[in-house]
Amino acid sequence: MDIGKQTSPPILTYVPHSFNFDMATLVIGSGLGDVKRNPLFPPCAPKGVNHENFFSECNKPSWYFVAKDYGHVDMLDDETKGVRGKVSYCLCKNGESRKPMRMFVGGVMVAFLKAYLNGDNGDLLAIRDKKVSVPVEIKFDHYV
Repeated sequence: MDIGKQTSPPILTYVPHSFNFDMATLVIGSGLGDVKRNPLFPPCAPKGVNHENFFSECNKPSWYFVAKDYGHVDMLDDETKGVRGKVSYCLCKNGESRKPMRMFVGGVMVAFLKAYLNGDNGDLLAIRDKKVSVPVEIKFDHYV
């Protein structure tokens, strides 16, 4: 995967603000998503087809957070069973523990839904403005 090499069906157009969702969006990225776990496999979320590109194509209002030291599949359960579960530890660069990423993703999603379904953006603004403690270091946050 790379620019112009998306999984099917391709979603990205590489035209800024081209998504026409008619609703607010939340993009959560991982700081390690574009890092190779080993020399045999590409990154799980390489530049050109990752969160940066998805956010670039979103329209207002859109929220964007990147968890610095976490990988593309770190929001999964710690005990992921079967072959797919084992592969999730082998193919993608991971953070030290999945639990903090799961907690962050769950919390920011609830805050986002409260903001756009209930009109209460206090929690979402508190996360953005770093007025509350979150279980991960946020590498980047942005709102348009």
